[in-house]
Amino acid sequence: MALKRDISGRAEKSEDQKLQYYKAGRNKALNLGNRGPIKFNPDGSLAKQILDAYSEFGFYVFENVIQTRELKDLENGVASILKRLPVSEDSTFDNNGNPAIGTNCKAPTLFWSKPLGDPFGGTKLANGRHPVKMNEPQPSKNSPEKIVYLILGTLQFSDEFLRTYAHPELLKVAEQINGEDFVPFTDALFIKEPGMGASVAWHRDGTTHWDSPNFDERTHGFNFMIQLYGCTEENGVWVVPGTHKKRYVDIAKMVSDAGSERVEDAVPMICNPGDVVISNRQVVHGSFSNTSSDWRITINQGFHRRKSVLGVKGGGLHGEPAVYDAERIIERSKIIKLAIEARKQRFPEEKAFEYKPLSTSTEEFTWDAAAKRSLHDYNLLDLSI
Repeated sequence: MALKRDISGRAEKSEDQKLQYYKAGRNKALNLGNRGPIKFNPDGSLAKQILDAYSEFGFYVFENVIQTRELKDLENGVASILKRLPVSEDSTFDNNGNPAIGTNCKAPTLFWSKPLGDPFGGTKLANGRHPVKMNEPQPSKNSPEKIVYLILGTLQFSDEFLRTYAHPELLKVAEQINGEDFVPFTDALFIKEPGMGASVAWHRDGTTHWDSPNFDERTHGFNFMIQLYGCTEENGVWVVPGTHKKRYVDIAKMVSDAGSERVEDAVPMICNPGDVVISNRQVVHGSFSNTSSDWRITINQGFHRRKSVLGVKGGGLHGEPAVYDAERIIERSKIIKLAIEARKQRFPEEKAFEYKPLSTSTEEFTWDAAAKRSLHDYNLLDLSI
């Protein structure tokens, strides 16, 4: 295991160098050739250019996927969630004195950080997959002591998020990448508030299959990253293209060689509102603390190949360690069917996605108040590999 290094005490590269890094990264990102609308061939397969670029770089920016009406829904969903957060880390009430979301959940839900902090870097948290601590700029004096920067299990808190979880084009992409029997991973909301948003130290997401004889570039699945307000080189996620194909990467050495947290060869995800990034979970990625004046709100929705989770012992990060049997996989996958039914009510004119693994199920799926209550702590069943 690589030695963990803490670079938070080092002097930040000069402002000019930082701006040059941002500008160069942006230019590289916009010229990679991995962005454009979702395109399918006449037979329903995903366009070869998209598949090739995703394979080469480890991420692809799908442009203009979420339309204005749905973006407004998601904005309302985010606003509702933010209003219902606890007033502090040790409180169970929101600003209006009502019970706060997440505080009665058994599953991991709310993650806190000091403003502009790096809560995971250089620690053993998250299975120690963030080996180097990022620079932590000084926040303004009127900043709160702690902020919520990450929320898991979001589908139970927002009908809007649940409906977007069933976006037919995105689910069709998931089917093309992971096969008809694709399964859920987890979902999350990343909150990068201007002048306060925490960093996420350089890491790779996968934890279970690096030594597997069947390892390939898609083993640990992917995340859809839905951008509510877009993202820039200052507040967005940065990726080291091509690293998703490698079994082993020494992230600490990458940072050491660069002389700072601004890793060489990395490029930012540059997006407009409504763009959706498909990001391979094996690619080296991270984000800097948000010292910019722009919000970034990213809604993550992850998916796996069924063969990557069936009979595999996972967990320890998004839930308790467990062997994922067929029953658990089916139970967790039912969220997709509920989301499809919820979406039909909001977008009845749209052709709904057909989720093949449950297409012959005799169970009746209806989106109503009882179904909504059943989502409580659904992410205890997350399939984390």
